[in-house]
Amino acid sequence: MAIEYFLGQVKKYLCDNCDYTFNTLKDNMPIALTSVPLQTIWRWEHQIHRWMDAYRMGLGTADAQLQVKKFSSRQYKSHRHIPDAVAQAFDQ
Repeated sequence: MAIEYFLGQVKKYLCDNCDYTFNTLKDNMPIALTSVPLQTIWRWEHQIHRWMDAYRMGLGTADAQLQVKKFSSRQYKSHRHIPDAVAQAFDQ
């Protein structure tokens, strides 16, 4: 899965810096491969390990997803919506 994330980032770089010639593709490929920061690759690797650990514990897909989300740096996605637990904390 981490390799898919990596290749997705490489493809995005190549698409963003493309003039649709083979020579440009050859020139941009080494740059695209080094454009993905090592720290980002490490994050993907850590996320994959969390998924593997969840499946080793015998969790199903939904439970494994909840287990992996516990380690997420984002608690909620929308800037317009506050989770009920957070809203209740402010109400008290």
